[in-house]
Amino acid sequence: MNAIIEIDNISKQYEGGTKALDGVSLSIDQGEIIALLGPNGAGKTTLISIICGLVTPTGGTVRVGGHDIRKDWRAARRLIGLVPQEIALEPFEKVMNCVRFTRGLYGMPPDDAYIERILRALALWDKRDAATRELSGGMKRRVLIAKALAHQPKVLFLDEPTAGVDVALRREMWQVVGELRREGVTIILTTHYLEEAEEMADRVGVINKGNLLLVRPTAELMGEFGAKTLTIELDSPLDAVPASLADRGLTLTDGGRRLDYEYDAKADRTGIARLLGDLAAEGVSVRDVSTRQSNLEEVFMSLVDGNKEGAA
Repeated sequence: MNAIIEIDNISKQYEGGTKALDGVSLSIDQGEIIALLGPNGAGKTTLISIICGLVTPTGGTVRVGGHDIRKDWRAARRLIGLVPQEIALEPFEKVMNCVRFTRGLYGMPPDDAYIERILRALALWDKRDAATRELSGGMKRRVLIAKALAHQPKVLFLDEPTAGVDVALRREMWQVVGELRREGVTIILTTHYLEEAEEMADRVGVINKGNLLLVRPTAELMGEFGAKTLTIELDSPLDAVPASLADRGLTLTDGGRRLDYEYDAKADRTGIARLLGDLAAEGVSVRDVSTRQSNLEEVFMSLVDGNKEGAA
């Protein structure tokens, strides 16, 4: 698949010495969804702002659709739609006119049929003649998405698009994202709702302190870094883990009614069969067992915490 965004050794250092990005390189394929995760101040928004031409990098190059964002900025910018974190709309303008105006800014001919399609997809059609100041916060965020899509971009940046949005609206928005992906639009998102990234993204990139720690397919990342936990429910509560099993990494929880055992699912031997046998030998009666895979939030925190330790 062809890369639509090519980021090569991008860095950004502000006056005063603050380094927001430190040699970030990344290639993003056409039609994929990639999630950029990182704590506040990690550099995610700075990277997006550089690609969109809003911030000038200190070093490195970025190409969008083969166009250098600095040498051929007009062609590069025409390919990009941006939904920013901040809600900034003309308060007295009608929703329909807001979207029409944005389309015109990119030199696109009027196309009310296309704008109607966007507004209907975002459940905004009934609000088309409403002034934006009359809308709820969630509705205003939908208008931002409609404006970003007005000129039919090939790349869509979503910077915390569902912040402050209720669950129902969040689901509707991700349905729109899924449809855009099917149409070949490349989507780059930042989000604090890590379950969204886990469900929607083809790949996940983790940024911390201006460094891109890794970029992996979501399933591969979960398989490599996601530990599994075996939960053993007991017939009778224990006061403590049996002394003979003290070195097995067992954690007693739920008032002594449950044992948790973390293991590597990829290992040749997980130790589960031996553990259950040893519990039986100790006279510990097991009621039920279940397993749980680490979620993306746990994987993310382990990567960021590991990066902190490495920098210490």
